[in-house]
Amino acid sequence: MAVATLSPGMALAAEAHELPGETMSLWWALPFAGLLLSIATGPLLFHHVWEHHYGKITFFWAALAVVPLAVAFGMPSATEAVLHALLTEYMSFIILLFALFTISGGILVAGNIHGTPLVNAGLLLIGAMLASVIGTTGASMILIRPILRANDNRPFNAHVVIFFIFLVSNIGGSLTPLGDPPLFVGFLRGVDFFWTTTNLYQETLFVGGLVLAVFLAMDIVLHRREAGAPKIKDPTPDTKVRIRGLPNVPLLAGVIGAILLSATWKPGVAFSVQGVSLELQNLVRDAIILALAFLSLGVSPKSHRQANNFHWEPIAEVAKLFAGIFICIVPVIAILRAGPDGALAPLVSLVTSPTGEPNDLAYFWMTGALSSFLDNAPTYLVFFELAGGDPQHLMTTLASTLAAISAGAVFMGANTYIGNAPNFMVYAIARHRGVKMPGFFGYMAWSGAVLIPIFLLAGFLFFG
Repeated sequence: MAVATLSPGMALAAEAHELPGETMSLWWALPFAGLLLSIATGPLLFHHVWEHHYGKITFFWAALAVVPLAVAFGMPSATEAVLHALLTEYMSFIILLFALFTISGGILVAGNIHGTPLVNAGLLLIGAMLASVIGTTGASMILIRPILRANDNRPFNAHVVIFFIFLVSNIGGSLTPLGDPPLFVGFLRGVDFFWTTTNLYQETLFVGGLVLAVFLAMDIVLHRREAGAPKIKDPTPDTKVRIRGLPNVPLLAGVIGAILLSATWKPGVAFSVQGVSLELQNLVRDAIILALAFLSLGVSPKSHRQANNFHWEPIAEVAKLFAGIFICIVPVIAILRAGPDGALAPLVSLVTSPTGEPNDLAYFWMTGALSSFLDNAPTYLVFFELAGGDPQHLMTTLASTLAAISAGAVFMGANTYIGNAPNFMVYAIARHRGVKMPGFFGYMAWSGAVLIPIFLLAGFLFFG
């Protein structure tokens, strides 16, 4: 389920259309950079305009990517590139995300507990552990509302959501291919299912443990400061906690099953739409997932969703913004795939030592830095290929390199709101619940202060 931000077609789509990345300049990255800048500054500098017109702004940047592609490389190539982004990438992405959002929205953790530092740390720990089992998106969607209710009477609560994104929406999903999309890409490429479990558990325990410790210390300090502040009436008084909407649990299991089915069942049947090949197993997977989502709407009492404050605006916001991101990222990934022959060759050369051996520390930071802003699944795939692309060789001789790529892609997706799909969904839900979340750069200030020092230490210890 962690592959809620991924489908096989999505990860491999950069290979399918053949844009000449080696001839493309960095100007092709302008629409992507412009969209990121809009996402970063819109809610902060022109909030009301952004709130009502972010879909139009996103469409503008997407059009600025598509129209020049058609002019420079011809309508057929541009059409194929856009259709690959929409049919094999975006549609699977949003179907999976829609299903997890819908199904988890029908699971009600009723009641409430008081958000003390120990309770919050416990909830974050549970969420981080769940993330590798039901995926970062599944764990995030189920637990974000209970943790918001637990802290809705505290004047300082934005930091709880920020650390929730760090741990539950990212770092916790690093132990199985179901945990986070990049690892699922590796699984599809031949990496053993439990390879990440046995090769990343130390890094995950170290990074996750330090982040949780920083949170606990910070939350204790802020909780003590709140003791002298005027009391806020708790809108959700403490009551006994019960889990309702249990029929949705097997539906979540069904989503996992559908994804695993598409990874293992290869009938060799495909359909062509304007030159875009759609494989049968992926179509079946998406159909099953959609059916499970609509089934959830039927079996879940409306009262459960009302109690969850469930509405469609967060998923609508994510759907519009990521539609633009998936389109604008196409030329960027093409340039990256050109490797040393592309405009980003200076960055690519950084991952190789003077002797020609892979530089694990550089792989960790390069994969992580790009995964902070690009979609981390195709970014993982780029560096997977740069390291040779042979799963058996990477799992054995170059195991430390594959671990560096995997850790960088998963961990550093927490550096920005857009590094991993659950990040923005959690942010949108928290903001709609009244939490005063920091803007794009404000969030990066948090990740820079908390995560970057920990990543520096982890990189030195494990990959240096």
